[in-house]
Amino acid sequence: MSTAGVLLAAGAGTRFTASQHKLLATIDGRSVVSRALQSLFEASLDAVAVVTGAVDLTGALADARHKIALISNERWASGIASSVRCAAGWAERQGHEAVVVGLADQPFVISAAWRAVAASAGPIAVATYDGRRGNPVRLAREVWPLLPHDGDEGARMVMRRFPEIVVPVACEGPPDDIDTVEDLSRWS
Repeated sequence: MSTAGVLLAAGAGTRFTASQHKLLATIDGRSVVSRALQSLFEASLDAVAVVTGAVDLTGALADARHKIALISNERWASGIASSVRCAAGWAERQGHEAVVVGLADQPFVISAAWRAVAASAGPIAVATYDGRRGNPVRLAREVWPLLPHDGDEGARMVMRRFPEIVVPVACEGPPDDIDTVEDLSRWS
């Protein structure tokens, strides 16, 4: 079964009140988005893509441009659901049977978490950290038609509606988001 990994990086990051977008902010000299992308690469999935939208990430992704597909989400302002839909649509066009989606503002999710979630056989697999659901999330082709088109929930609505098809996958590592300048300062 072919499984692609997709980093969702389309949002505006409005809670991050700095002169640059949060994904372009640096931790130990590397941008948040490039750190997240490195973990995804190290998971060795069949293909890797990044969904973009609100900010130009070309510079931050320059080193990886020949290894990834860039998926432009023109509807990024409608919420994360549109980015998840873009990821699933791209995976379908590429012939993948599943897509594992994660967030570009979670630079400390380790590659082992990506691999563990990707290896799950359930229709939906969700990373858990100390029993709490997080990212990444694996979505098998059979659930793609159930995904919402708009809003601030990607697959959560589907997971609530069909809990019997959700497989939790215990993962290690910090799933922390970089949403604010304060979040960034804790890691810098």
